[in-house]
Amino acid sequence: MTKLTIGKVARSAGVGVETVRYYERRGLVEQPRKLGGFRDYPAATVQRIRFIKRAQDLGFSLADIEQLIALTQCQDNPRADVKQLTGRKIQEIREKVADLQRLESTLSDLHRRCSGRGSLAGCPIFESIASERPQ
Repeated sequence: MTKLTIGKVARSAGVGVETVRYYERRGLVEQPRKLGGFRDYPAATVQRIRFIKRAQDLGFSLADIEQLIALTQCQDNPRADVKQLTGRKIQEIREKVADLQRLESTLSDLHRRCSGRGSLAGCPIFESIASERPQ
């Protein structure tokens, strides 16, 4: 069985050493016992970190990823749980897209109304930013 140092794990997974340590603290990656002052990681650690990074790329939070990892130990229909978690993530993404579309519409309207000439007095963009406060 191949054992790797934390530096080799980090390089192979495409992350920094501090990321590996952070994942250990979060319980996403098992912290191996120290032998001779060094941590020896199994090669599977690299795959675990790649799994974490890919899940993050898909929009899953570390809390979501903790749930996904826990499901690997589940015997009772884990696929349904993965689907449910993914469905929630899709809904969150749709809500974010809707929020971004509202922002884009507002900014586009302000951009269209601004002549781009003169002082800031009367500039619809600046007046909107200066007067509207988020509740």
